[in-house]
Amino acid sequence: MAKFSHFKIDLENLPDGVNTYSYELDRKFFDAIDHEEVQKGNVKVELTVKRTIGAYEFNFHLNGIVQIPCNRCLDQMDQEIDTENRLIVKLGEDYSEESDEIIIIPADEGELNIAWFLYEFIVLNIPIKHVHMPGKCNRLMATKYRKHKAVSSSDDSDDDEDELSEEIEDDDISNDLDDNDDSTNETDPRWDALKELI
Repeated sequence: MAKFSHFKIDLENLPDGVNTYSYELDRKFFDAIDHEEVQKGNVKVELTVKRTIGAYEFNFHLNGIVQIPCNRCLDQMDQEIDTENRLIVKLGEDYSEESDEIIIIPADEGELNIAWFLYEFIVLNIPIKHVHMPGKCNRLMATKYRKHKAVSSSDDSDDDEDELSEEIEDDDISNDLDDNDDSTNETDPRWDALKELI
C-alpha cells in the first residue's frame, strides 16, 4: 500500500475539530488500484474528518466522471459520479467492520488508508445497468445486438433484459407443458379411483 501513502490519515495526531482534505483521483489512482470495474476517471474528493470522543467521523463527497464499459456494446462510456458517504472509525484491538459505516482499526496502528474506501464509494455509485445514451453505442455492436436480441411479440418496451427473460421463461413453460402432455396419456391406475370421487 506504499503507492497509496498520501491517502493515509494519521488519527492519533489529528487535531481536535474538523479537518479537511482534498484529493483528485485520476488515471494513476485507478491504475494503482488495478481493479476491472473502473480503470479510468477523474474524480474530486472532499473529505472532512471530525474527532469526537472515542471515534472519528469521516464525511466524503466525491464528484467527477469515470469511464466504464457499456453493458450493451462494451465500448467505454462516461459515468457521472456524485456521492456523499460517511464512515465512523473507532480504535480497538483488531480490525473489524461492525457495519457498512462503522469500522474498528487497531489502536497500535493509529492510521487509516482511505484509498480502497474511495474506490468502493465510486463503484457503489455506478448504476447496475449502464448503457450509452440512445444512438451513442458502437454501431457495429448495436447492429449485431439488435440482430440477436430476443423480442417478445406482446411487449413493445425498450427494456432488453425484461424481454429476454420473458422470452426464456415462456420457452421454459411451453417445454414443461410439452413434457407433461406425453405423461397425461398414461395414468397410474391407483389415481383412477380418486377421479371417481370428484
